[in-house]
Amino acid sequence: MKSPWTVILCAAAIVTLSMGVRQSFGLFMPQMGVALDISRSSFGLAVAIQNIAFGLAQPFVGALADKHGAGRVVAGGAILYVAGLIAASFAADALGIHISLGLMVGLAMAGCTFTVVLGAVGRVVPEDKRSMAFGVVTAGGSIGQFLVVPAAQAMLAIFGYRTSFILLAGLMALSILLAIGVAGRPEKASGLEPQQSAGEALKEALDRRSFWLLNAGFFVCGFHITFIATHFPAYLSDRGLGIGIGASALALIGLFNIFGSYAFGLAGDRLPKHRVLAGLYAARSAVIALFLILPLTPLTALAFASAMGFLWLGTVPLTSGLVSQIFGTRHLSLLGGVVFLSHQVGSFFGAWAAGYAYDMLGSYDAVWATSIILGLMAALINLPINDRPVARLRPAAA
Repeated sequence: MKSPWTVILCAAAIVTLSMGVRQSFGLFMPQMGVALDISRSSFGLAVAIQNIAFGLAQPFVGALADKHGAGRVVAGGAILYVAGLIAASFAADALGIHISLGLMVGLAMAGCTFTVVLGAVGRVVPEDKRSMAFGVVTAGGSIGQFLVVPAAQAMLAIFGYRTSFILLAGLMALSILLAIGVAGRPEKASGLEPQQSAGEALKEALDRRSFWLLNAGFFVCGFHITFIATHFPAYLSDRGLGIGIGASALALIGLFNIFGSYAFGLAGDRLPKHRVLAGLYAARSAVIALFLILPLTPLTALAFASAMGFLWLGTVPLTSGLVSQIFGTRHLSLLGGVVFLSHQVGSFFGAWAAGYAYDMLGSYDAVWATSIILGLMAALINLPINDRPVARLRPAAA
């Protein structure tokens, strides 16, 4: 059996690469829009397709990882990711972008991001340290954003978008090797966690009201982060700040989420996770509202990015921690995949609807307002979640 820290660090590195590359796609929008004559809504649709394909595939990919182990799934996802980036470099029109960056990368992401690797981590880490471990892995996505986004911006400036996609594909290929660190067939359940089929696990979760509430809140998380990651650089450019400030903003989001993910992971081991989630969503709404009230300057843009970065993916260790706390770890990748599907539906609307609203209205004002309202709704939705483990996981009464 591998050391828990071997699994944690390899999982974090895989997420670093996959999420880092993905978070750079918003930088490609202005250059590709001119070169291929595609609108923001069309580029946003590619990202939306990516997110919905990512989401729809996750429950199935998660079930495969629960049965056969995370290593094979990660390797397969990484190979498809590399192929999608190479295909994007040769795309000649919007359809090519929708297939490559949209469908191919979306399906690939399902195999080499949180759902699969957190399942592997959850099975080797004790429950009282699980949220912290999830926080470390989630921080990997932010390290990738902090490192890869500025690198992608430099590549775009020097080589253009086509060569940049090839270079990012080479970087992503490293995940194929890292898959060894999370490989291994999951052990059968024991102790308080009796054997249960995937279908039984899914039915048990869907019959529980708190599982639906958790899904609804995570939808909002997807909307928030994908809207900002995809459209924030263009928003700042529209307002006269330039794409360089947008790249710096995305990098700061990644930097501060390193601390935020770990901090919220620790908080989830000490406080009720659903209440921490409620506070996080409410804080997002407050930060967005303050950003809109203050005059837009490079300083306020970067301050907003820093604050949102701290709140960025802190939802992941808390949400995954709740799933494992309530339902156990045997089918964590499957159930986590269902929850992440909800996240990706939100991401679809955050990417596409924001671009559509801009094309129709000429601004992102309506989308910012919607983001505030959704954050407040998510805060309220998380409060009534019952985090008590299901009956089969509780010790029998004496």
